[in-house]
Parts: sequence; C-alpha cells; structure tokens
Amino acid sequence: MSAEGVGASLWQACVDQFAQELSEQQFNTWIKPLTAQVTDDLGRMTVFVANRFKLDWIRAQYAARLADMAEKLSGQPVAIELALAPREMPVRMPVAMPAVAEAELPREAVGAAEEPAGGFRNRLNAQLTFDTLVEGSANRMARAAAMHVAGTPGHLYNPLFIYGGVGLGKTHLMHAVGNKLLADQPQAKVLYIHAEQFVSDVVKAYQRKTFDEFKERYHSLDLLLIDDVQFFANKDRTQEEFFNAFEALLAKKSHIVMTSDTYPKGLTDIHERLVSRFDSGLTVAIEPPELEMRVAILINKALAEGAEMPEEVAFFVAKNVRSNVRELEGALRKILAYSRFNQKEISIQLAREALRDLLSIQNRQISVENIQKTVADYYKIKVADMYSKKRPASIARPRQIAMYLAKELTQKSLPEIGELFGGRDHTTVLHAVRKIAGERQQLTELNQQLHVLEQTLKG
Repeated sequence: MSAEGVGASLWQACVDQFAQELSEQQFNTWIKPLTAQVTDDLGRMTVFVANRFKLDWIRAQYAARLADMAEKLSGQPVAIELALAPREMPVRMPVAMPAVAEAELPREAVGAAEEPAGGFRNRLNAQLTFDTLVEGSANRMARAAAMHVAGTPGHLYNPLFIYGGVGLGKTHLMHAVGNKLLADQPQAKVLYIHAEQFVSDVVKAYQRKTFDEFKERYHSLDLLLIDDVQFFANKDRTQEEFFNAFEALLAKKSHIVMTSDTYPKGLTDIHERLVSRFDSGLTVAIEPPELEMRVAILINKALAEGAEMPEEVAFFVAKNVRSNVRELEGALRKILAYSRFNQKEISIQLAREALRDLLSIQNRQISVENIQKTVADYYKIKVADMYSKKRPASIARPRQIAMYLAKELTQKSLPEIGELFGGRDHTTVLHAVRKIAGERQQLTELNQQLHVLEQTLKG
C-alpha cells in the first residue's frame, strides 16, 4: 500500500471508530463532514473543518480523542492539526439565538449549518429497507407491525410506537416503513426526522415567525417518522407544537411512527396528554438480538462493506458483543479497518487483536458473581439467596433473572452457571433462561427492569 493509501486508511479507521462511539446525530453533525491529510510517516494528521465555530468545537470535544485513536491504530504518536477547509463562499458565522429559544435547541445544533432551502426532502436512507433488516425473535413483532403500517398506512397501529435500547434497529425499521410506502405510492409526502431536528425547527419558526411554513411542512405529511421522542423532555414549546402536529395528522388519517429508548409511560418530563397519545396505538419493543441473529447481522453487514467474514469469526464476535446492533457494527468496522490497515485476512486471531480493548473491558467488568450481587441489591434480597435452596417467589424470581443475565452477559456454559447458583442442574438454568426470555417479550415492566440491570452491569 502506498504511503498516501496508509494515511487514508488511518483517517478512515478513526472515522469508523467515532461512528461507533458517538450518537448518529453527533457523528453526522461533527465528524462525517470532515476531511483529513496524513503525512507519509503518519506523524501528523491535518483535519479540515468548514468554519471557525466548528473548528473550535472539534478542538474542544474531539481532538484529544482523535489523537489517542490515531496513536493506537498506527502504533506511534500522531500530531493533530485543525485547519479551515478552503472554500469559495465566505463562511457564515452562527446566528445568535434568543435565550428562551436556545434553551430548547440541542447543543449540537447551535451554530450548525442549515439545510439548503427549496424542495421537499424526506431524509430517508434508501439502503435501510425491510430486505436489508435481519429478522429474528428479538424484532419479529415490531417488524410485522411496521410492515403492516407500510402496506396500509392510516389504519391500524396509528401511532406505532417502537421502543428499545440504543442500536437495536429502531431507526432501520422506520426508514424501511418510509421506503416501502414511497415504493408503493411515489407521490406520498413522507418525512423521517430525529426529535432534535424537530426541536431545532420549532426554534427557527419562533425566531423567524414562520409558523405558517412550519405547519404546512408538518401538518401536510402522509407519514411522519420521528426518532428518539425522549428528547422532547422539558421542552414545553416543542411538546405543544408536536401535540398540534400529532392531532392534525391523525385527523387526516396520516400515519405516525415514533421511537424511544423506553415505553411511553416510562418517559419523563413529557406532558401527560402527549404520553397518552403515544400510547393510544400500538407499542412494541425491540430486544437485544439473540446469538444466531447477531451472526447473521455480522455476515450481512460485512458483505455490504465488500468483505467476507468467515462464519467462525462471526460466531466469535457475536458471542463477545451482545448488547446491540450498533456495537456489532462498531466491532465489524474495527475488524475491517484492522484487516485493511495491516493487510491481513480476517480470522479469529485478527478479530481478537482488533477487539482487544473491548474484550478486556467485558472480561473485567461482568462476572456471574457481579450479576448475582447486582440483581440481589436491585430486588432487595441477600446474595446468599442466589445459591440457597429457598424457593419462595420473592427469591426464586430474582434468582431466575440472575441466571438469565449470566447466560446473556457472560461466556459461562449452562452447567458452569448452575454450579455458581448453588450446584443446580443445567436444566434448571435452561428453564430459567427460557422463562425470563419469554416473559421479557410479553411484560413491559420486566423488560424495563432487565434493561436497567443490563445497563448497570455494563457500566
């Protein structure tokens, strides 16, 4: 590989790492637009930024992390320089926001570049379709509901509220609904938007006194897809405008699909009348993907990147990266970048090297003993009850939950887990795992409890 090619690979590997670490909104706003030049000896990386505001922000928020990434990937210190990208048009400085409006504007949006005016943009990603979504028990119900909405919008399941943890495929499902509807009805007005952008649009409408245009844009849609509605918390004006848009769209039999990191009644600092609207259609959960689904996702996404991942490597990664699809994608990017940068074939050994930081963190943090203590604390029982022979429901239930989490979050076999729970038979563990996994799909409260426990254990 030429020196120039190595430099480009180093920059791309850093970008891939940021894509794994940051939210989609942050990555698209700050990292994706950047370009960089790397010296032949990899000692200096010059990153080009569009304007002075963004340059200062990148320096404060991301430059140190970039230097650390580049050093780890290249095996040597890399000096990071930030420079303004040459451009023909003068850079517009950020517009000063009125204090009351800026309080509602997401931090990332202050001073960010505006979209080009003119023309209706649906903001859909054409690659995110039902065909490219890997189906499994974790997302089967949500996928079926989304397909029904795409086929007969404005009827059943309106609104459709999809909830689950970060990176489980909620956004993919929403784009799939929009793309399917447009394939069937090319003239339909469809808009995908992140809740933070809706907040930004409300702020702009207040600043510029352009609420007629705002209402025309949102109230005339046939399908509104809005991501991460938990971001409306504590933003009263935004909630008022979304309530109005919600009512207008339902009145004209347009469809609304929303996502959140929690179920409607679990949302905090959202007006009760809005929560009741969220809960008035169909609410479905997406769970963390099971092993076979994770393997299929890895193999499919590797192919989409023009690479072939051997099945045994996919199984190795899937067993070690369990929480969500985004982490799987991040692990895949690391492996592909490591493979390209070192010009080595993808193997279990290469995957182990590429993911060594991730694997060491997981191995250090999550143990069966840690799970037992965390679950015992959560349900207010003694740790000793985890391996005692006591069987009242107040003890047996948390014990089964701990067994389920041990199977999901550690590499222990069923017999090994049984041994750590007071010498129980592996069939007892299997029964507990299947029981809790099945009930998680049905019981919202249990799903939320497990979500809290998982986040606590993962730190």
